[in-house]
Amino acid sequence: MNKTLLFAAGVLAAGALTACGGTNKTAENATAAEPMRIIFETDMGNDVDDALALDMLYKYMEQGKIDLIGISSNKRNEGSIEYIDAMNTWYGYPDIPLGKVVNGADCDDANNYAYHAMQVTDSLGNPAFKQSHADDSFILPSVEMYRKVLSQQPDSSVTVISVGFSTNLAQLLASQPDKYSDLNGKDLVAKKVSRLVTMAGGIDNPDRAEYNVVRDIPAAQIVFAEWPTPVVTSPWELGNYICYPATSIENDFTWTDYHPVVEGYKAYLPMPYDRPTWDLTSVLYAVEGPENYFTISGPGDITVNDKGNTLWQDNPDGTRYYMASDSIQQHNILNRFIELITSKPKNR
Repeated sequence: MNKTLLFAAGVLAAGALTACGGTNKTAENATAAEPMRIIFETDMGNDVDDALALDMLYKYMEQGKIDLIGISSNKRNEGSIEYIDAMNTWYGYPDIPLGKVVNGADCDDANNYAYHAMQVTDSLGNPAFKQSHADDSFILPSVEMYRKVLSQQPDSSVTVISVGFSTNLAQLLASQPDKYSDLNGKDLVAKKVSRLVTMAGGIDNPDRAEYNVVRDIPAAQIVFAEWPTPVVTSPWELGNYICYPATSIENDFTWTDYHPVVEGYKAYLPMPYDRPTWDLTSVLYAVEGPENYFTISGPGDITVNDKGNTLWQDNPDGTRYYMASDSIQQHNILNRFIELITSKPKNR
């Protein structure tokens, strides 16, 4: 990696760039021990990599590296937010604010492993995974959750990790002042968010219409064009080269009878199968940065056409970046995934 790219990677990993390329004083002056504030935007239930990615975030919480201040589901089907609530409960974080999409995109063709995992029962016939918040009053519409949570954070302090559709993010940008903030959505994001890390699109093949983009093309077009902070994207080809092994799912979780990620993994496809780690790459980069794992492009622009293709163009004044990796980095990435995900949660 040349010095220019290394510098860009470093400041983006620290969340220290603003949309105009200046220095983020809040991030610059923060103590090293202060946890990174993260909101996780997910289409939980469409592909099992979302569940693996959320497991990683819980492990980072245990390590004191992050504060998971909100989780938002952009999958409209039943089971998604319930499974997230059950995962929060199982891992010991039942009070993380939750948001649920309104007028979400159609994804009924996906195998809803989240729903199936919630049907698993123990030896007594009781649900293996229990929700903490059966009362839906705890679960806000996603845009309201974002506005409430963001309004409570220090300026330029939040990293948003988006590993699903852009629906909620586009709706957030279009939101108007409310009881939580006098700012409109775009200005609220510009004030409170330091960067957006996404899993979306593809850079190596301009003809590829990647799932997260194509399911809500208008929303993806808005987010890539209008999001007012730097955006770092993990393209389809990156996670596709790094597959989480079925042998780990089968052998590394014998310390518990029922594990929500394992049950979701088993429900998604017939076992055994190795699964690409698309969403996990975004989480790893957002929390640990690029060192030993990723090469980060120079600045540019990402546009989404009406077919859902993501098109990259170099631009020295741009605020969009994308991740890549070589074979050595991929080896390091996979080892880190397995190390994190197979570790036993402290409360189990």
